[in-house]
Amino acid sequence: MQASADVNRRIARITAHLNPRTNNLKMEGSSNLRLENCRAKGGSPGFKVAILGAAGGIGQPLAMLMKMNPLVSVLHLYDVVNTPGVTADISHMDTGAVVRGFLGQQQLEDALTGMDLVIIPAGVPRKPGMTRDDLFNINAGIVRTLCEGISKCCPKAIVNLISNPVNSTVPIAAEVFKKAGTYDPRRLLGVTMLDVVRANTFVAEVLGLDPRDIDVPVVGGHAGVTILPLLSQVKPPCSFTQQETEYLTSRIQNGGTEVVEAKAGAGSATLSMAYAAVKFADACLRALRGDAGVIECAFVSSQVTELPFFASRVRLGRNGVEEIYPLGPLNEYESWLGKGKERVGWKH
Repeated sequence: MQASADVNRRIARITAHLNPRTNNLKMEGSSNLRLENCRAKGGSPGFKVAILGAAGGIGQPLAMLMKMNPLVSVLHLYDVVNTPGVTADISHMDTGAVVRGFLGQQQLEDALTGMDLVIIPAGVPRKPGMTRDDLFNINAGIVRTLCEGISKCCPKAIVNLISNPVNSTVPIAAEVFKKAGTYDPRRLLGVTMLDVVRANTFVAEVLGLDPRDIDVPVVGGHAGVTILPLLSQVKPPCSFTQQETEYLTSRIQNGGTEVVEAKAGAGSATLSMAYAAVKFADACLRALRGDAGVIECAFVSSQVTELPFFASRVRLGRNGVEEIYPLGPLNEYESWLGKGKERVGWKH
């Protein structure tokens, strides 16, 4: 009898993960068994993470990779379409994180309640011929709505904002949080990790090294000429010819366009963006855990330059950004690239 009761409880828990809104339903054949909105037995402790835009081109691989992260205990997947299918698919993976799906704006608050980290890839992708201004006109409203939900349901969460154009959506998110009285600049981070990932890869190709052994700081913004790879500060230390420097800088700045054109209208950088987003999210989770020395590049509220938001190296901690590092010594070429707001700034 006890074994049967244990089985029923386990079934109830698993069912609750896939459909948490039926929390008070009773299972057939049991008059006192309720579906429990809790973790599955055997899962390891960790952090609660929400992905907003989980059914999109970035969101799906991002959700899959986050499901594989051992630091994630609960993974909430939210979108306005197709979330049930994505949730069911990813929930079959035999990793510790419990997956729950949320569909439509009426379930946004349920998706966000109690989250430690919120990742936002929501919005439309860039297509050939589309400018970031075109993206802004569509994605700004989406980001505003999602951030209103965050300010209400999990104002202390760390927010990783991916939705493009990051140079503009991050300031919009900040204004939403300010209006709600929940703004903490340490907890709002624009994800520019893809620029770093590309820089590491392209530099490794030129040097004939493993990209995992390369670390290139990328500062400025997250669009075209606002992206400034500091090739003079590459680790391990190395030198480049002027031709190599110009080639690498241009390719890093135009990496997104390279993918958009290669996909010929079928989308933008989704897989590499998901990889970069997970790499950055993992850094945030390690910092939340209390790991020391977690340093990455991100687009944040900053006083490094006269611009209110700027991408640079930051040290992450339990409260988000704990320290913002100065640019360090720039060579002549980097100083020339970085002159003026027209190059490293953005018109908000």
